[in-house]
Amino acid sequence: MKSDLGLQIVATPIGNLGDISERAIEAIKTSDFIICENPKHSLKLLNKFGIKKKLISLHDYNENKVIAKISKDFEKKKIILISDAGSPLISDPGYKLVKYCIENNITVTSIPGPSAIIPALQLSGIPINQFYFAGFFPKTKKEMYNFVRQIKESYTTSVFFVSSHKIELCLELLENEIVERAVSISKELTKINEKIIWGYADVIKKDIARHKENLKGEFVVVVEGDNSTKSKDNNLAEYNKEINLMLSKFSLTDVVEIVHKLTRINKNKVYKWSLELKRSTES
Repeated sequence: MKSDLGLQIVATPIGNLGDISERAIEAIKTSDFIICENPKHSLKLLNKFGIKKKLISLHDYNENKVIAKISKDFEKKKIILISDAGSPLISDPGYKLVKYCIENNITVTSIPGPSAIIPALQLSGIPINQFYFAGFFPKTKKEMYNFVRQIKESYTTSVFFVSSHKIELCLELLENEIVERAVSISKELTKINEKIIWGYADVIKKDIARHKENLKGEFVVVVEGDNSTKSKDNNLAEYNKEINLMLSKFSLTDVVEIVHKLTRINKNKVYKWSLELKRSTES
C-alpha cells in the first residue's frame, strides 16, 4: 500500500518552467491522476517533462461534482491538485476539495513552490514585513469602489491581482483615492518579458497609456499602507506661505496641480485648502 495516498497540493511555475522543484516533478510523475483548472494548459507542463497522466478539470462551479466523482479514490490512489500556474487555492478553486479531505480524515499534504504574490512584493520597493492579500480586483463598479476604500484604510501593504482589461480603471480609482502612496505593478513575472512599474498611481497610469503593449496578461498590484502618523490634511498648513505666494502668480487650478505633485496630497483637499487661503487674502 502506498504511503502517500490521498491529496497532494503541488505548486507549479508561474512562468519560468525552470522554477519547478524536483519534489513537485516526482509527485506528479508518481500520481494516479491530476486535478487541474485547464487540462490544455496543464498538458504543456506535463509534456515539457514527458509525463502522461489523466487530467480532471476543477472549477468553482463543478467542485462538488468532482469531489463526489473521486471520493472513493482517496483510499487507494495518490491524487495531485495543481492550478494553471503558481500555488493552488490562492484565488483558485480547491478549497472545498481540501475541506472534504480534512473532514473525512484523508491525508492532505502540500508541496510548496512559486506564487506571483511573493516576487511582486519583493520587487515592489514597498515595506512587506506585513501585508494584506486582497485577492482579485472585483467586477462591478460598486465592488471596485468598496475594494479600493478597504485598501485605502489598510495600515499594511496590500497586494492583489488585476486582469489586463481592468488595470487602467483600477489605477484611476487608486489615483483618486490613494494618490499619496507608492504603488507597483508587475506582469510576466519570471519570464523574459518580466516588467515592473514603480511610482504613484497617476504616473503608472500615464505610463500604461503611452505603452499599450503593456496591457497584456495578468497584473499583480502592490499598494503601500497608510502609515502616516498624522493627518495629511493638517500638513497643508506647513505650506501656507508657499501656497499664498503661488496664488499671487498663478491660477488656482495651476496651484492645485503644483502642490499636488510636490506633496502627493489629494487634489480635492489641496483645492479646498487653497481656495480658503485665496478667499482669506482677498477679504
